[in-house]
Amino acid sequence: MRKKITVVGSGNVGATVAHRLADKQLADVVLVDILEGVPQGKGLDLLEAGPIEGYDVRVKGTNDYADTANSDLVVMTAGFPRKPGMSRDDLLKANYDVVKGTIEKVARHSPECFIIVVTNPLDAMAQTAFKASGFSKNRVIGMAGVLDTARYRSFLAEALNVSVQNVQGFVLGGHGDTMVPVPRYTTVAGIPVTELLPKDKLDTIIKRTRNGGAEIVNYLKTGSAFYAPSAAVVEMIEAIFRDRKKILPCAAYLEGEYGINGLFVGVPAKLGARGIEQIVEIKLTAEEQAALKKSADAVKELTDIIGV
Repeated sequence: MRKKITVVGSGNVGATVAHRLADKQLADVVLVDILEGVPQGKGLDLLEAGPIEGYDVRVKGTNDYADTANSDLVVMTAGFPRKPGMSRDDLLKANYDVVKGTIEKVARHSPECFIIVVTNPLDAMAQTAFKASGFSKNRVIGMAGVLDTARYRSFLAEALNVSVQNVQGFVLGGHGDTMVPVPRYTTVAGIPVTELLPKDKLDTIIKRTRNGGAEIVNYLKTGSAFYAPSAAVVEMIEAIFRDRKKILPCAAYLEGEYGINGLFVGVPAKLGARGIEQIVEIKLTAEEQAALKKSADAVKELTDIIGV
């Protein structure tokens, strides 16, 4: 029997996630939204692409959470979008109610599922989903680090004129202005990036990575990124469904790791059939640890405001 994935929200991110899932035949897909007709129309459109693309998965759009019952995994993309001049944190209170109410329905209909949160501000919304669902910490994951790392790797590859596949690295911390790219652990075909780029150039790329989402929002004016975020979600789902034991940077609930307790923060995590199977702790310099603490403190400010 094929697995079943519910994607909450049929906007650009949700619909593109559904598209990528169908193309990869990872699962049957239910696209759910409060907007009448939109998920149904997009779901039918994706279903009708199957004979051309060669996928046999079922895609259904709905407004009824009963249709999501017994999902193996739920992707939470619903919420208010970010507009020019608006920070992810501005979205906090508006999206808290959306995520809390939605996840309570999700947990009721699919009590054994995994949850991947995409809604911003991401770390605080992952914490909201964790508390609202009552699930174990390995089953609630925030998508942030994979996206931020992809941006970081893209900009480095562009600067060095090399394949993105040669560039390896990761980003720690919250999904926002305080995220912490770690050049010391960044390599290009095994060569430390610090030997290939001067510090000022690296600093410029790190700054651009931190502002990667805002850069796209400023271009689009009325929307935010969706191609790269949807690709990041699907990489995480593949790691879980195919039990790849893949180490990816994710927003995970920490209980003492990196000196952080009771908070979702971006760290390297091993993803497999049980969701987050291990938090990978790396040695940080005093400067890196201080930057990570600053990022975690920024997340904690948000979770304190909404009481999660």
